[in-house]
Amino acid sequence: MLEAIAKAAGLPPAKVRAAAMRAGGLPAVAQAALAEGEAGLSRFALTVFHPVQPMLAQTAADVADALERLGKAGFEWKLDGVRVQAHKSGDEIRVYTRDLNEATSAVPEIAAALRACGERELILDGEAIALRPDGKPYPFQDTMSRFGSRLEVEARRAERPLSVFFFDCLLADGKDITGAKSEERFATVARLLPRDLVIPRLVTDEPDAAQAFYEDALARGHEGVMAKALDAPYEAGSRGAGWLKVKNAHTLDLVVLAVEWGSGRRKGWLSNLHLGALDAETGGFVMLGKTFKGMTDKMLAWQTEKLLSLETSREGHVVRVRPELVAEIAFNEIQASPRYPGGYALRFARVKRYREDKTARDADTMASVRAIYEGQRGS
Repeated sequence: MLEAIAKAAGLPPAKVRAAAMRAGGLPAVAQAALAEGEAGLSRFALTVFHPVQPMLAQTAADVADALERLGKAGFEWKLDGVRVQAHKSGDEIRVYTRDLNEATSAVPEIAAALRACGERELILDGEAIALRPDGKPYPFQDTMSRFGSRLEVEARRAERPLSVFFFDCLLADGKDITGAKSEERFATVARLLPRDLVIPRLVTDEPDAAQAFYEDALARGHEGVMAKALDAPYEAGSRGAGWLKVKNAHTLDLVVLAVEWGSGRRKGWLSNLHLGALDAETGGFVMLGKTFKGMTDKMLAWQTEKLLSLETSREGHVVRVRPELVAEIAFNEIQASPRYPGGYALRFARVKRYREDKTARDADTMASVRAIYEGQRGS
């Protein structure tokens, strides 16, 4: 769609993409581009209290793969928390989630943590997470529960206080720095914030050092690491090649395309999920396989109600649904397979959890699937 708007308006796609990033969507940008050309795009500036879609990451098979693709890179802990975007203007601070909804009232400790920062106008990207006294994370659901209610906030805060770690800066002192190099933006974060608010980071091109950092992150209970190209700009709303995620176990965030009614003990529940990855070129989804594994009775009941609300049609025992629900799927490996349109299938796929904090546009792409497959083959 973005490419089509740029072509229709006779504008460089990069300029339309940058305007869409700042506008938080395409409709207003399309109208301005078609009616006013490049001059119309100039009014879409990055400003506080107007959140933008976060930059996303592709997947690397392991640390060695990340170094081969990026060269010298910044490695950061990959936390199993909730993505947050914090905006500050003077004494006013607002916190937004990855779907651009404001959550300030539910997470007062994040705003409190930033009040000591002297920067007048600031936009930061980070992750909020509930940590145990020993520093290891509580389950993701515990962190997510803090964002689900605006009631009894202080009681919830006392029970599960949140920590926040920032890893990027989009705007500093009122200046848009998304086009600056990643290492420069991180230096801004480190300069402006207390150390306990900054994600731990190692810059290296040494495989042993990067592997040790990764293993330390796992030992602390985190998912793995993020590897970031030192010269990468901030590509809001895009799954940029400059950010790679490396996890201990292979997982992909996939979209439920359809689901089958269960049998036997699962009769009356929607059970077998049809799963797809995002095709970044077409905007559609490519099926990678099915799974009914990893589901508790509670999950089966929830997903039956949820997926029926997304139903579009039925074919026998198969219920087709709008591609909106994202599930985190664990698997042992990716295999070449002529059975599915994309040419790949997941081996021993099972549901780890649903990601209600993510939209279908946040799903992993076929490029990530191919990267994992090639990494398994050592190519």
